[in-house]
Amino acid sequence: MTIERAGRRRKLSAVRRAASQNRAGSLAALVLMVLATVAILAPWIAPQDAATMSPLNRLRGPGEGGLLGGDLFGRDVLSRVLYGARISLLVGISSVIVSAVIGTALGLMAGFLGGWAEYVTMRVMDVLFAFPAVLLAILVVAVFEPGFVSIIVAISVVYMPIFARVVRGSTLTLKHVEYVQAAVTSGASTSRVILRHLLPNVTAPILVQLTLSLSGAIILEAALSFLGLGAVPPTPSLGSMLSENRVYMELAPWTIIYPGVTLALLVFGINLVGDAVRDLIDPRLRTQG
Repeated sequence: MTIERAGRRRKLSAVRRAASQNRAGSLAALVLMVLATVAILAPWIAPQDAATMSPLNRLRGPGEGGLLGGDLFGRDVLSRVLYGARISLLVGISSVIVSAVIGTALGLMAGFLGGWAEYVTMRVMDVLFAFPAVLLAILVVAVFEPGFVSIIVAISVVYMPIFARVVRGSTLTLKHVEYVQAAVTSGASTSRVILRHLLPNVTAPILVQLTLSLSGAIILEAALSFLGLGAVPPTPSLGSMLSENRVYMELAPWTIIYPGVTLALLVFGINLVGDAVRDLIDPRLRTQG
């Protein structure tokens, strides 16, 4: 117990030391936590329902038609920003987790088994990776009806090859390590070697890729919603808010500014946190950058 506690204390002190050195990452994490908390609590803290229309608040400025004003249909901009951020986070996190799980499984099997399993798996991943992200997502969404499930599937397909390639690269190195070779020689099953010896040792690059992919997933969700392929109206989304109100940008700039700033803060904060996580896991990258 004493050794375990000492190990935990060393890890905690290392995290505190890294946090104190990377102030930008710590500040970004704080801002991101606030935004995520507010977005999650949107149903309880939003001034009114995001779909409620009020002709009296149509295109009224901040303070007149609510704290952040009203949009084209008199809907409260603050409420729609809160709900939109909530949807962006939920879709982004869900799609990245799905792509990480599937991509990790494919990468582990391809890297460890080799042969035809590796060739076929990675050629399929290369084909998917060759498509531009937005185009591939549009093709996937076109197969399904617009909605949350289709957009999560689309974004998952976009980021799955990235996780598969990252995990396969790590697995190719790890499978030649002595303890993995010893497990194979002792007769351990393939599933046991993968789950007990390979998977725990590829979690670091997976965590880094998770944080870096999350910002891209949120941008992709906003792009699809901007094109009308994401959230179905009147469900709010940051991308759909930008699309709906772009015509009135000069007349009612607040309808564009607030969702745009919220989206930028989310993406910028996640990127900074991702860089901090990468530096914490592999400090050598900090000196190289």
